[in-house]
Amino acid sequence: MLDLSEVHVVSVPMRVPFRGVLHREALLLRGPAGWGEFAPFLEYDDAESARWLASALEATQDGWPEAVRDEVPVNATVPAVPADQVAAVLERFPGCTTAKVKVAQAGQVLRDDVDRVAAVRDLLGPTGCVRVDANGAWSLSDARWAVAALSAFDLEYVEQPCASVEDLALLRIALARAGIEVLVAADESVRKASDPLRVARAGAADVLVLKVAPLGGVRPALEIAEQCELPVVVSSALDTSVGISAGVALAAALPALPYACGLATTSLMAGDVVQHSLDGHGGVLRVAAVEPDPELLERHAAPQERWDWWLARLARCTALLPADSSP
Repeated sequence: MLDLSEVHVVSVPMRVPFRGVLHREALLLRGPAGWGEFAPFLEYDDAESARWLASALEATQDGWPEAVRDEVPVNATVPAVPADQVAAVLERFPGCTTAKVKVAQAGQVLRDDVDRVAAVRDLLGPTGCVRVDANGAWSLSDARWAVAALSAFDLEYVEQPCASVEDLALLRIALARAGIEVLVAADESVRKASDPLRVARAGAADVLVLKVAPLGGVRPALEIAEQCELPVVVSSALDTSVGISAGVALAAALPALPYACGLATTSLMAGDVVQHSLDGHGGVLRVAAVEPDPELLERHAAPQERWDWWLARLARCTALLPADSSP
């Protein structure tokens, strides 16, 4: 059983806002197999958050499946910043030759996306890989126009351009008919779905983006990858290095890993809970366990009212888990 005295609530500042987040809060737990991270975003309800807790408990109780590789290639992540700030963002990801660029930000227009992606392409050069992520914000009509415009920059793929599985499938058909050779990747349509396999059955994606915590752990994510039979990119949920280590474990256990993974996101933070962050400098992450540093846990400790909030959330989500998995 988990020793609940080994609980820490941290609040780590972001270098730039990401998903509107200025400080990333997380609850860290320690168990016999190591450390786990429980950090569903604040707006998520308890039913969705309980899957994140199941993932944290897998890390603390069971550890990881056997790895088939020693290191995992990773991409840079460019938030929806103005084009003139792109260079400063990419400097935080030395050695990365792939970049994921956030697009379709509320309050911005397609011209902002085009300028941002153009800046990334210029900086990575013709041999770099550029992918974009709309987080499901485009309508089907808007996605057709946007992907057509952005395809000029030789995109590797477009991630979650539309919210629904039906629209993803229709977009793939529309792009093929228009001769636009851009792959479609699904993220939210997998991790937020009651049936994560539906996107594959519907022919709605060429690539799956899998995140460990929202899917309930490394092993459930591996099962989804096996059943969907699509190429997989492993991504983070804006985690500390404790949470990133779970993503690395998934990427390390996949039979094939054709794309760089979105696991270098600690570079977007102005701190971490381990001495040597899993930041992807050099373009890869080594497969290894992590151990939080007591001084960093103290430095980034959340205020008491946030501890209380997270402990109450932990208790509510624990009540939603099967009895044999509760701490």
